[in-house]
Amino acid sequence: MKLFLKCDEAAHVCDKSQYKESSFLEKLNLKIHLLLCPLCRAHVKRNCTLTQNLHRSNLKTLRPEEKELLKKRMEDEINIGHNP
Repeated sequence: MKLFLKCDEAAHVCDKSQYKESSFLEKLNLKIHLLLCPLCRAHVKRNCTLTQNLHRSNLKTLRPEEKELLKKRMEDEINIGHNP
């Protein structure tokens, strides 16, 4: 792995870090990049704020069986609309 990240690579590592999927070396390279790049520092700050807000919002998602039922109903509605 190279020592200096490009901004798009830094953004990707930032996203991975948010989900605890980045390696130690990736985190280290990101920190070095952030020391030198104010645009990426701003991105990291916005990304962290977004993640915190999502966690605080206590969003609920559909169970897999509910998703399948909704998907089937939508497909049925689309098919009915195409076959008058």
